[in-house]
Amino acid sequence: MKSLKKIFAVILALALMLSLSCVAFAEGAEASENVVRDYKAIAAAIIIAVASAAGAIGMAMTIMKTIDGIARQPEASSNIRSAMMLGLVFIETAIIYALIIAILVVFVL
Repeated sequence: MKSLKKIFAVILALALMLSLSCVAFAEGAEASENVVRDYKAIAAAIIIAVASAAGAIGMAMTIMKTIDGIARQPEASSNIRSAMMLGLVFIETAIIYALIIAILVVFVL
C-alpha cells in the first residue's frame, strides 16, 4: 500500500510539472494563440485525468474497506457506512477542485 502511494505521488508530481510546463511554454513570447490554447487544453486534460484516476482509486479502496469492515462487524454497519459516505464526499470534493483548477487554466491563465 505504501509503495502504491509513493508511485501515485510521483505520477501526480510529474503530471503537475508537465501541465505547468505546458502552460509556461504556451505563454512564451513566440507562441501563437492557437499554440497557447492547445497547451492549456493539454494541461487541463492532464489535471482532470490524474484527479479522476486518483479519485476513482480512492473511492474504490474506501468502498472495499467499508465492505470488509461491515462483513467483520455487522452491528456497526450504520457507523461504518456514515463514515464511508463522509470520506467519499471529501474525495469527490478534491476532484471538483481539480475541475475548477482545470477550468481556470483554460479560461483565465
